[in-house]
Amino acid sequence: DLELARFIDSCPSLVGFEYLTPPILLEIWTRFDRFVRERIASENVGIQTFLSRKNPVWGQVGRVSFHLAENKQNQDHPFAFMATYVSRISTSGKPQHLPLGKALQEYAGANNRQALLALLSPIEKVSTQSDLIRVLFESGEIFRPLPWTSTQAFAFLKELSAFEAAGIVVRIPNWWKAGSAPQAKVSVSIGDTTPGRLGADRLLDFSVNISIDGVELSKAEWNELLKASDGLVRFKGQWVAVDQEKLQGVLNHWKSFEREVAHNGITFNQAVRLLSGFSQTGSTDPSDIKREEVAMWSAVKAGSWLEDHLRELNDVDRLKLHLDVSSHLIATLRPYQEKGLKWLYYLSSLGLGACLADDMGLGKTLQIIALILARRKQSSDGGPRVSLLILPASLIGNWKSEIAKFAPSLRVYIAHSSETHPSELANLSKKDLREEWLNRYDIVMTTYGNSMRMDWLADVEWDLVILDEAQAIKNPGTQQARSVKAIKGRARIALSGTPIENRLSDLWSLFDFLSPGLLGSAKEFGSYAKTVSKSEVQDFSALRRLVRPYILRRLKTDKDVIQDLPDKTEVSIGCSLVKEQAAHYQNAVDQLRESLKLADGIARRGIILAALMRFKQICNHPAQWMGSEDYDPKLSGKFARLKEICEELAARQEKVLIFTQFRELTEPLEEFLSGVFGRRGIVLSGETPIKLRQSLVNDFQKESGPPFFILSIKAGGTGLNLTAASHVIHFDRWWNPAVENQATDRAFRIGQKKNVMVHKFICKGTVEEKINALLEDKKKLSDEILENDVGVNSLMEMSNKQLMDFVALDINQAIAEDI
Repeated sequence: DLELARFIDSCPSLVGFEYLTPPILLEIWTRFDRFVRERIASENVGIQTFLSRKNPVWGQVGRVSFHLAENKQNQDHPFAFMATYVSRISTSGKPQHLPLGKALQEYAGANNRQALLALLSPIEKVSTQSDLIRVLFESGEIFRPLPWTSTQAFAFLKELSAFEAAGIVVRIPNWWKAGSAPQAKVSVSIGDTTPGRLGADRLLDFSVNISIDGVELSKAEWNELLKASDGLVRFKGQWVAVDQEKLQGVLNHWKSFEREVAHNGITFNQAVRLLSGFSQTGSTDPSDIKREEVAMWSAVKAGSWLEDHLRELNDVDRLKLHLDVSSHLIATLRPYQEKGLKWLYYLSSLGLGACLADDMGLGKTLQIIALILARRKQSSDGGPRVSLLILPASLIGNWKSEIAKFAPSLRVYIAHSSETHPSELANLSKKDLREEWLNRYDIVMTTYGNSMRMDWLADVEWDLVILDEAQAIKNPGTQQARSVKAIKGRARIALSGTPIENRLSDLWSLFDFLSPGLLGSAKEFGSYAKTVSKSEVQDFSALRRLVRPYILRRLKTDKDVIQDLPDKTEVSIGCSLVKEQAAHYQNAVDQLRESLKLADGIARRGIILAALMRFKQICNHPAQWMGSEDYDPKLSGKFARLKEICEELAARQEKVLIFTQFRELTEPLEEFLSGVFGRRGIVLSGETPIKLRQSLVNDFQKESGPPFFILSIKAGGTGLNLTAASHVIHFDRWWNPAVENQATDRAFRIGQKKNVMVHKFICKGTVEEKINALLEDKKKLSDEILENDVGVNSLMEMSNKQLMDFVALDINQAIAEDI
């Protein structure tokens, strides 16, 4: 398990990395092992014969071996060296070793000269790289057993890789582990005692000593070790590797750092940096000591207090918190959501930044709502517990409805012009008014755009500062990112789908908000990223260990999660109108009002149906209503929302179905999404030849096939098996649940092995939102009623005044002033 974990830690952060798990690697290894065993059995030969047939290099006969053994009877020469070769394989399949000198006799004579040269060629090759072997070879001493000093043995052990690369088998004492003997190292211990207070800037104790294999030495033992020479030293019954100059330099470095922090200690973030190996050099980098030397000759460990807390941070199952929010939360948290709540509460109570990076549809919003309820209930300092939620304007409606649904007792203030009059927002800049106002709320909700305009946000000491869609601050140089990072809070939380898979610079900016200084300065981190990217072996394990305690990531494919999820999750996606859309929509409302004045009966019904179609088209894109070909994405809130969702799906390499009622919209959508995914998709509409339909389906079902499939709901709503998709987007609503469910079932059907997320786009402040609410109410009725177009039929029964009120544009809800 540890070997698999180390392998994963060392891998680079690539898209889809989270799918690389120990069980997956173990499955690959198991399958490969089974395959090899079956091949051996099918050939009816032993393993040695099988391997020899596959690759002659694996043959043992004629290979030279170097042996180093301890010679405990001789204090002056405590080691013995001998070179041997395998003369034959015994009947039991074991190689028979002979001293290399015997080869001079066995291969004597001119006829055997080529065989002798072949046997000795690895030694001749390695003698060009090793002075030790060159002297032994040229003097002929390599052909007989030799007593060695510890200095000679140490020189030999340090060159093992060169011997093995030349094809020489090396046999050495067991204590030379992983390329080194037990070393005398500078032992650094952090956080042995409980700190006096809680917080991200908590100060932990820091101590420096000397240890061997984790066992600390007394001052007398250290002085004894200092008297020894460099190399291998016999100390307390074992051989220890010592480099006096390096060891003393590293000790001086850590002692200097210890003096710097002696008065106060070090912060939690500093401690985690040192423990991860991301920073081995404390706060300064002396010119006379290299980072690699500090890492090699140091052993940094967590003390008892810090070790307990890091264990809980890295393993959410260890948290023993009991948080009861059932009295105010109108929902039952799933087991993984309860764990997420505990983890968020634990980190926020310590004042540490937390990134909740759960997969789309696992309920990040619900976990945050539960956290705010828990912190409100557990508040003990008597101060205000108002939290700040910063999010894209397009998500205000979603959060508002989720809070109203799950936690109506939470008092919410939306500091945005879509919900609050500008004059009232202006009053918040006045400190005396603001302090009284803050005590009346639990959550203040605003947008990234407002964070740049409302300077007073940085004057408040918030309980939590929460960022939804935290990728909005991925560019640290923007005013938006700087404004958000200037806002103070007891703890900071970021909600982001794929933080660790993003570019390293994005990750730095995210953590510059969550835990400033954890990843160093932008310049330092840039230097680190450049160094790793240019390395022959790109090892990201130190960075991964550093950020792991601050990120909680669960996937729909996790066994602990997928067993607890429904097969299909439906969410309504609120979309804003841009100003051009709103103007067209209002004109359409005015036209409907005039048309209804003289209409009745069938004519009135036709006018209403035509108006509803017009409203739908305007909500999709003004170009659809006007019949133009200029589908500029900037002129549609739905296009903007579609881009946000599909960018994440593209990064996750997940497939999606997009349904629309309108055939004329399929090609503009395909053109737009081709730019988002970087690949072309597939379109199926009523104009698609029947013979071509199945080939399109087959192409999409292939793992390497197109990433998205756009279908008109009439043509593609039935009869297709599209289980390669795990997401379904209804770009516009049919307003008949049965028809929509049939379309969704193209992905959600027998053969689907993934959970299906269904996204239903709704333009806020328009008739789309009101009909959706009507449909939600109708869900309480029987399925028979739901199979009718209840939304449209209900509109027909309204009076003119009721109808106009129903379709009227709520400008404050509909238009997003910023993102």
